[in-house]
Amino acid sequence: YTVFDTETTGLEPGNGDEIIQIGALRILNGRLLQQEHFDQLVDPRVPLKAASVAIHGITDSMLLGQPTIDQVLPAFHDFCADTVLLGHNVAFDMRFLEIKEATLGLKFDQPVLDTLLLSAVAHPNQESHSLEAIMQRLGIHMDQRHNALADATATAQVFVRLLPALADRGITTLGQAIEASQKTYFAQVKY
Repeated sequence: YTVFDTETTGLEPGNGDEIIQIGALRILNGRLLQQEHFDQLVDPRVPLKAASVAIHGITDSMLLGQPTIDQVLPAFHDFCADTVLLGHNVAFDMRFLEIKEATLGLKFDQPVLDTLLLSAVAHPNQESHSLEAIMQRLGIHMDQRHNALADATATAQVFVRLLPALADRGITTLGQAIEASQKTYFAQVKY
């Protein structure tokens, strides 16, 4: 698995918002491989909005001189090749990648899992499936959040801790996880 997260200039990928950070790490056999990670700031070539800076703390000056998405995305594509992509509310992040695919000649066509959807499968009676709520439920504590690599690490920890609850529901294969995820209400959200 390649667990990833992005930080962005805003919440509207179809309206000009851009990726400003990609963070990722791998899971192999239920273990986080934190030494195998991808962490890159990205110059979006547009000024950041104050509201997004307030969330992630990444400023225009931090992005000055960083590579553009045209340079970063091919490297990320290579990093996650031949793995299952995993994220939290990953439809949001995938939409940003999909918008860039055609112009960069890339295709992220591997299977994708979402811990938000998997949490809804494993814990259907919970009111919230935000990353924070799931972390609290599962006893995961992280000091840093809203940094792409830190959020990818939190998502990876959530995924590993969700596996026993999914197995209790008979979900032990990738195909079963994808099928069960797509049946949740949250799978209908589009970006």
